[in-house]
Amino acid sequence: MNKIYNECRKAVSVIVPVHNEQSGVKASIQQIIETMEKSLLKYEILVIDDGSTDETCKEIMDCRSIRVAITDKTTEPKIKVLSHPYNKGYGAALKTGIKHARYDTIVITDADCTYPIDKIPILLEAYRSGGYDMVVGARTGDSAQIPLVRRPAKWMLGKLASYLTDFKIPDLNSGLRVIRKDAVVRFNKILPDGFSFTTTITLAMLTNGNLIKYIPINYHKRKGSSKIRPIKDTLNFVQLIIRTVLYFNPLKIFIPLSVLLVISAFLLSFLSWLLAGRIMDVGTGTLLMTAVIVMSIGMLADLIDKRMP
Repeated sequence: MNKIYNECRKAVSVIVPVHNEQSGVKASIQQIIETMEKSLLKYEILVIDDGSTDETCKEIMDCRSIRVAITDKTTEPKIKVLSHPYNKGYGAALKTGIKHARYDTIVITDADCTYPIDKIPILLEAYRSGGYDMVVGARTGDSAQIPLVRRPAKWMLGKLASYLTDFKIPDLNSGLRVIRKDAVVRFNKILPDGFSFTTTITLAMLTNGNLIKYIPINYHKRKGSSKIRPIKDTLNFVQLIIRTVLYFNPLKIFIPLSVLLVISAFLLSFLSWLLAGRIMDVGTGTLLMTAVIVMSIGMLADLIDKRMP
């Protein structure tokens, strides 16, 4: 049984979401082809053009290997190009690729030349031999070139997510990872269509006991312009982290909030007695009652969560 299981994990579907990546898409695809050919693994590559408006489509079709794969009808093509009629989002492109993937082992990567494609076999080996549900390339290598403007938000989001999941997450939203197809399908209804797809699947799997391994990788300067909006996307990520943890482990949010309210109530009592010579019983009572209500809601949410299949 283990032999059959491991053999199934050797067949790989590589999914590449693309939107306005004319500067790096050709080089990225060629790197993936070369890497997978050297790995001797059975594979397919699915390039998802997410409504590009620049020369991305032309660059994709200029890849000789893709032209051969599309025009050669005598063999099953290793490379497929799927297109959205308009831009639906990074997560939506991944969903399309995963839906059409033939194999249960999914590799996702970007087309902007930022991720070290040659590390894919290392991630696949760890995934296959370690029995993990997901293996992630953590951008923590010596030459990881994370833009300075994104580092504070990345650090804060990582700390928040690590606390809420009880797991040290070195890279919350890395775009280079290996994952089981059925794991993605399981959480498909809560996975967003935007950039927060990788964050959501990470949190969902960690809060449901799935095995995840992080492997340090470098991260190169991207080709083309970034589509990340630092302030807006950071706020969206914070909201997403809290919402996802509430969905799977609500007590992780409600218990600290309730404790904080109780501490605030006693602190208010002490300060009011110290400064005014009397306890603000109304304010203290309100905070304590709110703490009880918050805890009750948390217990009810946890009960509902545990009863869900």
